[in-house]
Amino acid sequence: MSQKDVTRGGGALFSDPGPDGFLHRAFLRGEGVPFEERTRRPVVGICSSWSELNPCNAGLRELAAAAKRGVAAAGGLALEFPTISLSEPFSRPSSMYLRNLMSIDVEEMISSSPIDAVVLLGGCDKTVPAQLMGAISAGKPAVLVTAGPRPVSCWRGRATTIDDAWPLIERRRLGEVSDEEWRDAEENLVIGAGTCNVLGTATTMAAVAEVLGFASPGSALPPAADLRRRAIAERAGELAVAAFHEGRQPAGLVSLASLENAFRVVCALGGSTNAVVHLEAIAGRAGLHLDAATLREWAAATPLLAAVRPSGDHLLSDLEEAGGVPAVVRELAPLLDLDTPTADGRSWKAVVDAVPKEAAVRTGTGVLAPLAEPLAASGMAVLTGSLAPDGAVLKVSAASERLLRHRGRAVVFDGIDDVNARIDDPELPVDADSVLVLRGLGVRGGPGMPEVGHVPIPAKLARQGVTDMVRVSDARMSGTSSGTVVLHVAPEAAAGGPLGLVRDGDMITLDVEAGTLDLEVDPAELNARRASTSPGGTAARGYDWIYQRHVLQPSHGCDFDFLRADFIGADQPAAADASRTVEANAGDGRLRAGPPE
Repeated sequence: MSQKDVTRGGGALFSDPGPDGFLHRAFLRGEGVPFEERTRRPVVGICSSWSELNPCNAGLRELAAAAKRGVAAAGGLALEFPTISLSEPFSRPSSMYLRNLMSIDVEEMISSSPIDAVVLLGGCDKTVPAQLMGAISAGKPAVLVTAGPRPVSCWRGRATTIDDAWPLIERRRLGEVSDEEWRDAEENLVIGAGTCNVLGTATTMAAVAEVLGFASPGSALPPAADLRRRAIAERAGELAVAAFHEGRQPAGLVSLASLENAFRVVCALGGSTNAVVHLEAIAGRAGLHLDAATLREWAAATPLLAAVRPSGDHLLSDLEEAGGVPAVVRELAPLLDLDTPTADGRSWKAVVDAVPKEAAVRTGTGVLAPLAEPLAASGMAVLTGSLAPDGAVLKVSAASERLLRHRGRAVVFDGIDDVNARIDDPELPVDADSVLVLRGLGVRGGPGMPEVGHVPIPAKLARQGVTDMVRVSDARMSGTSSGTVVLHVAPEAAAGGPLGLVRDGDMITLDVEAGTLDLEVDPAELNARRASTSPGGTAARGYDWIYQRHVLQPSHGCDFDFLRADFIGADQPAAADASRTVEANAGDGRLRAGPPE
């Protein structure tokens, strides 16, 4: 109902002397906002993903109130608004399927609303990358506050975190858990609001947000119920006002240097493999690209420093006591560019210089090792080869060392229903050296790469004491899981990747040190198999129609092609078209959509 123009603007509309300002202020009066506050600048949106369908984000209402206090204290006007919210356990087929939709929601609400800056409130897995992606594309100053990890419970005499669920579920599958124990575990696994209380995807992405400069240094690890979490949110409101006055744009925080810093921190933490996909999507929103060769080089040169569940025995609180993400950055300093900015305007060099030396590394506890004495040579591996031409990832910190170089015969499963139907069949032709292959569950085939890549050990082998096997999939895996699981194989089977051509008995070779994943089948045989493979269908309507035609492979972050900063226009063929290419511009590392060949 603009009386002047319909162009997108900022909070200046509230102080406009003409009809637009009159109407904006009049409607805000209906919410009880006093006149003297209705003309305050900047206007800061509080973008909240609170939802009763997202228990991880249940504490965001309190954080929104704290952020508003910070904005007001800095002289701004805070206005809260909701977006859709993504809960990993509650979303089907997966929250990843909806990540791009949420990023559009966030971008359009920021762009279309009369606000000058935004405080993003997120938590569970995909909400944080969706918010960062949307904010980068919207282009208004943004500060992020995460929900914080939920409390650690104590069950049957030991600290219990979410990663304890997976071995319990496996024991239940094998008939080793009674109904009484099963119900008792349900009552004690999740005892409060907040994100997963290990180094899963949520905490990993909170750390990424810190390193990129969207969240305050030291904000990733304080628990959801800790009073410090409210102080962090209040400070974020103040920082959003400052970011507006200083003209700090979100795209300016995303550089090759800051992305490298973030990826190396993920590797050093033993963080979630999901972060690799999200970092590639974030890079794409800023016009950058992280190719597999570069990621492999960074991963191979970044040692594992944190012994935190599920990659170690320690809790998040132990890492927090050791100095949190700033302490990790300090230890990694020789490998990082410390001139990159933080959310509070300082450089990372200034932040790590302020970390007390005695708090930087607690070698006595073993939770954080010094760079000179790492826990392992690397925490993450990025692989390529004849089975994964465009890349795959493996969380080395959660894998079995004996399996990091392995050759075995494939046992192939087409989809999760096939796994459920056959994995416990006593006649399944499998042994401890086999490679379990799960396909058809990638970004398009899933759709949305559901977190099912952690294929269970066949029952007959589990009863023999086998606890880990090499598993290969185009799906994802929860950041709270562990095992020698190769994920995000690209191109996926549904996009014509070689994973779709694997047959039972084919030899697969994994060599983490060499960074390779290979299928030992003659190319002529693969071509014959490809000729007999029928392409999958596409959705008929709605969001799925958009999704199937425009979602990109993991090597480009599984974002929609038209949301990337390098998107050229509607005259380009859809991403699902096999003739569409994406080529590197040798001049500056950006990508452009190439013409059909």
